[in-house]
Amino acid sequence: MDRAIYTAMGAASAALNRQAITANNLANASTTGFRAELTAYRAVPVNGPSVPTRTLVVESTPGSDSTMGAVHQTGRDLDVALPKDGWLAVQLPDGSEGYTRNGSIQVSSEGALNVQGLPLLGDGGPLSVPPQSQVTVAPDGTLSVLGAGDQPTAVAQTGKIKLVNAPAATLQRGDDGFFHPAGRTQPGNAAPLPADPSLRLMPGMLESSNVSPVNTMVEMIATARNFDMHMKLISTVDENEKSANQLFTLG
Repeated sequence: MDRAIYTAMGAASAALNRQAITANNLANASTTGFRAELTAYRAVPVNGPSVPTRTLVVESTPGSDSTMGAVHQTGRDLDVALPKDGWLAVQLPDGSEGYTRNGSIQVSSEGALNVQGLPLLGDGGPLSVPPQSQVTVAPDGTLSVLGAGDQPTAVAQTGKIKLVNAPAATLQRGDDGFFHPAGRTQPGNAAPLPADPSLRLMPGMLESSNVSPVNTMVEMIATARNFDMHMKLISTVDENEKSANQLFTLG
């Protein structure tokens, strides 16, 4: 009966890991451009020196949901929404590139453009604009700036946002929350993806998270009940073992 306990324990552990991923998705239901992380159970037969026996369960993360979230208008000049397979490139702390669909671009007091606190990359490196200037983004990613106090005719181009075209299947989410080329999630271990000049942005708009709060809550409840079922099984088998030991003692 200890085999039943071990099997149920493996299933309970997988359910616990699945619950953690589901909770993370729910926590990011309002995060701009967030892609929900998928979860799945994988059956793993136990192979030994004799014939194969029990089948255990292992939690796996096959990837992310590539469905686009709803696109809504914000009217902010530095908000951009991307097409289905489009990504913005940011510079990670180790100097490598990470990719995100969060199009909420911010400007620091020194004029550096960043997304989620990391430098936004252009075709020639991190982008920056003159401090206190008005910045607009063209559909092709070109940045135009108008200095404080300048005439409207003094608009000048200062750089171009790097836009990457990569299907979701070719990218994998890293522990830092950004996406990297699949199979190379270690920081600094991936070559930069090339820019795609054919991509077009949607200025003044943002893509919402593709997480459905209702479906995610239902999944959390189902996973919690699944975990409780396995824990009850462990408790039942343990009680049966105690009863069997008492019978052996009487005998």
